[in-house]
Amino acid sequence: MAYETIDGQKYEKELLELARKHTTGRGEGKLSKDEVAELFKSAQDGPGVTETEKNTLAYIRDTFEFTDAAAADFDAAFAKL
Repeated sequence: MAYETIDGQKYEKELLELARKHTTGRGEGKLSKDEVAELFKSAQDGPGVTETEKNTLAYIRDTFEFTDAAAADFDAAFAKL
């Protein structure tokens, strides 16, 4: 698993790249419901969601913009981790 360090904190590179990919280029620059589902699917790729993956998801929630529906889905999914 590859990591990226931001402000001294280690995050999962794959999740960050996925969020960046979905918020650059075409579109409104916000994560959608489908993209949030893809983020959580990626985070759950192993036997469980690691602390680094949880921290990365929290960073994504704090840093990236979401549609209102996607934000609600994200918060509900994150609460179940």
